[in-house]
Amino acid sequence: MNLTQLNKTALELVADGKGILAADESTGTMTRRLQSIGVESNEETRRAWRQLLFTAEGAGEYISGVILYDETLRQKADDGRRLAEALTHSGVIPGIKVDKSTHPLAGAHGEVVTEGLDGLRARLAEYSGLGARFAKWRGVITIGNDIPSDYCIDVNAHALARYAALSQEADLVPIVEPEVLMDGDHDIDSCFEATERTLRRTFEALASQGVALEGILLKPNMVLSGKGAQDRAGADQVAEATINCFRRTVPAAVPGIVFLSGGQGDEEATVNLDAINKRASSHGAPWELSFSYGRGLQATPLKAWGGSRANVSKAQAVYLERARLTSDARRGEYTP
Repeated sequence: MNLTQLNKTALELVADGKGILAADESTGTMTRRLQSIGVESNEETRRAWRQLLFTAEGAGEYISGVILYDETLRQKADDGRRLAEALTHSGVIPGIKVDKSTHPLAGAHGEVVTEGLDGLRARLAEYSGLGARFAKWRGVITIGNDIPSDYCIDVNAHALARYAALSQEADLVPIVEPEVLMDGDHDIDSCFEATERTLRRTFEALASQGVALEGILLKPNMVLSGKGAQDRAGADQVAEATINCFRRTVPAAVPGIVFLSGGQGDEEATVNLDAINKRASSHGAPWELSFSYGRGLQATPLKAWGGSRANVSKAQAVYLERARLTSDARRGEYTP
């Protein structure tokens, strides 16, 4: 493990005003996204969409890295370069999703565990050879009746730590993503409690497995009310709860926190990120507070594209505008 290089890459990914584009949707998720705009999902349409994003001129001003899906890491742009090479040429760092998605957790009704540890060492070595410099693994925690259970939190924290240790062994920066879902009608206090428990256990597992915190990034949820809550907390309350929760649980050695958008709309994700950075600026925080958005950066340009080659430039302009606004929020300088 080259900790100096891992730390350097982690810091580059959370450079001032920059964040990460999560373009690692599985084939199933990408199919649903494309079908929502009336486009058939196949290898070529998925390639065309991601090429549109990766070749948008000027994106490197706001985007530091892109998380790719296995299929995408192996695909080529129209000019014959691999898509990962096109990113590197633009000064953007390629990364790779390495988990095998969630599956029902035995003995825990309504809860899931992320699989994919079997054979991971070999896959990480291959991905590094294909140009990836960081990796991502997502654990999923659900709030509901009597859940999340300690059992669910423990097994997902263990898997995240095993993945992180193997990634660092391969000199890939692990993005550790324990996501407490915003699905449900729970209030912000319930999200705070579940997020605090999840983060505490995750960092205990990382420590027990020898993961060097200076060479990781954390990709958590914001502390939010559930989607179905009747009186959802506003941005200022979200910012206060999020910073307070992380001060209790996230060691200062972690270079940066890259928030997921987690089902929030474009505007909500941007406003909340801005409020979090404004609060951090006035109250202090030991980490860089950035973003790793998927839907929050892609939803609007996807509609503008509509699957038409004639709309590529228009969609790229929309994507760049979303990236610029999110960059403003990452600095705490967003104006709606």
